[in-house]
Amino acid sequence: MANVFTSYVNADVGTSAATIVTVGAGTQTTVIGLTVANITSSPITADVYITRSAADYYIIKGGTVPVGGSLVVVGGEQKVVLIASDALKVVTSAATSADVVTSVLNIT
Repeated sequence: MANVFTSYVNADVGTSAATIVTVGAGTQTTVIGLTVANITSSPITADVYITRSAADYYIIKGGTVPVGGSLVVVGGEQKVVLIASDALKVVTSAATSADVVTSVLNIT
């Protein structure tokens, strides 16, 4: 099995769900960090969720991200394991309001 660390960056995430990563066949992905940064001049809220078999499972729903701040959704001792076909998504309460940085370990 190959282990590969990688990161994903998504700019200007807003009111349409941004797919951060979709896990490929034969792969397991461990999310080791996910941060949502507010890039606007007003507070926003963020939802982070996994879509698995057409159902959504929230990691956080309506998390507040203050002006000039960020929300660490995954990090420290918390990790999230994704399986093949899972999609990790982020949506915010305002258009083009957040940058998202995600660090993962892919195991194939």
